[in-house]
Amino acid sequence: MKRLFPGFFVLLLTVTFASCSTSDSNTVTPAFRIRWAQDPDNLDPLVVSNGSAFEIANLTYCSLLKGIEGKTDFVPWLAQSFPTTQRLNDSLLLVTYQLRPEATWDNGSPVLARDVAFTLKVMNCPGLPIEMDQAMFGFIRDIRLDSTDARRFTLVCVGQSPDHVRSSGDFSILPEYVLDPQGKLRDITLPNLRQAQPAGPVVADFARRYQALQLQNHPERLPGCGPYRVSGWQKGRYLTLTRKPQWWADTLPAPPHVLQAFPEKLTYQIIPDAATATLALRRGEIDLYSLMPAAEFTRLQQSATDQQRLQFYTTDSHEFLAAGFDVRKSVLRDALTRRALSQLFDVPALIQATQQGAAVASVGLISPRVTAYYHDSLPLLDFSPVAAVELLRQAGWRRAGTGSWTRPNAQGQPEELRLGLSYRAGEPAYETAARQFSAAARGVGIAVELRPTEQSVLSRQLRAGETDMSIRTFSGNPFSYDFTPLLHSKGIGASNTTGFSLPASDQLIEQIAATDDPARKTRLLRKFQLLLHQQRPFTVLYFLRYRVAAARRLSVPVTGLKPGYEAARIRTKVSQP
Repeated sequence: MKRLFPGFFVLLLTVTFASCSTSDSNTVTPAFRIRWAQDPDNLDPLVVSNGSAFEIANLTYCSLLKGIEGKTDFVPWLAQSFPTTQRLNDSLLLVTYQLRPEATWDNGSPVLARDVAFTLKVMNCPGLPIEMDQAMFGFIRDIRLDSTDARRFTLVCVGQSPDHVRSSGDFSILPEYVLDPQGKLRDITLPNLRQAQPAGPVVADFARRYQALQLQNHPERLPGCGPYRVSGWQKGRYLTLTRKPQWWADTLPAPPHVLQAFPEKLTYQIIPDAATATLALRRGEIDLYSLMPAAEFTRLQQSATDQQRLQFYTTDSHEFLAAGFDVRKSVLRDALTRRALSQLFDVPALIQATQQGAAVASVGLISPRVTAYYHDSLPLLDFSPVAAVELLRQAGWRRAGTGSWTRPNAQGQPEELRLGLSYRAGEPAYETAARQFSAAARGVGIAVELRPTEQSVLSRQLRAGETDMSIRTFSGNPFSYDFTPLLHSKGIGASNTTGFSLPASDQLIEQIAATDDPARKTRLLRKFQLLLHQQRPFTVLYFLRYRVAAARRLSVPVTGLKPGYEAARIRTKVSQP
């Protein structure tokens, strides 16, 4: 289960729903239709760049471990049990896994330790898009295969953080027999691949063959060992998954939660516009609509007709809305300017306008519900154009006769404070936040160009550093507190799209991930929140609640993890006699 962003907060899950008096059965419904707001864009397993791609990866591939919200921890998936660990010297951690004996690939061959070794080599192969994997899994330095058991292996990890144990099992395992049928990479060690030197001919040839598969557009060319395969994909319109008729986990007498897959087919209808998606749900053209805007959700709940046909779920989420700043841009290079701009967001008004009051303001990326780690001594963001003007002056900006703000750039030339604000088109909450900010900025003389953008284009722009400011959500999970991909210098060029890094913040991130002492973790997390409060690489506006509306005939397991439901465990209901 590759994570878009690592988790760093734990919320109490509450679920409310309205449903008829039915009970779940094991009846399998042939197909369910689910609304997506955006296309996966890229289904190369090395490039999991948005929520849609993440969902497909979790249904077509398996990793060693999988996070379960109800347990607030990882549980075995491909692994037969949770790994054992051994500390080596003062800096290394040995993590030993045993694979499930039942696990097989689509050709019937077993999933073996050498597939895990091969996957790690792919994740470190020069010439492939490995930036994300380097940021998230760079602590895995080597793998040792057990000479007496083909399903047993040990990962050699740098750093002895307990989070490393869980993260070490959180990447999709790839089939060697498909990508390297002759086993040419077997003789090349993982440490050799990681060395900063030109790739040899074997590695270069493998990279060329991998790229030639064009997995970003042809995921069917790389079958995983998960329960589903991509059977149809028309970009911008739909994607269909079909359940494998003979999936290996079906042989288990009592498959655990993570190895259950009920629907025979899942069709994702890509409908970016929220109002159009609501209409499709009401017409019965889709069966499930998750992450529904508050206004649409409430309108359906208050409709007597829709109450008869639909059921409604809400749950606290592990996702927050934030305004991000690309700190590499000259006008945003200093914290005072970023703090000034943050003062132009009216968070209470946004929560009321976009979430009908059902969201939680926060001083940062730790939810207020996590009382042990939340820095409650910091003030919530205050809407104050007057304070914004004062901070701009402190940052060296001066207001010209035209009303605009200027200051000398690095070359000594006058530079005007003008900004582009990018966000996903068709999302009401983003649109409202952007317009609110633009109006407040205009009131103090800052020109803001609103840039609603199609999601796949926006994702590329963010990675390439082509935005000034952005409004978007960040998703996490409740299983670890490793901020490396999001805010560490190692994540720049991959998932750290703000470009922010300081020696002090890098050190704090590493210390937080390394400690298993709750008291020390509390101190470090509060110190980290203070640093981010002062530096403002992004400003957290609020934590969301997920809203899910579904056809009444369905039984939908809802979750605070994105996308808000477990697609593989959706079933139909059978009315009790």
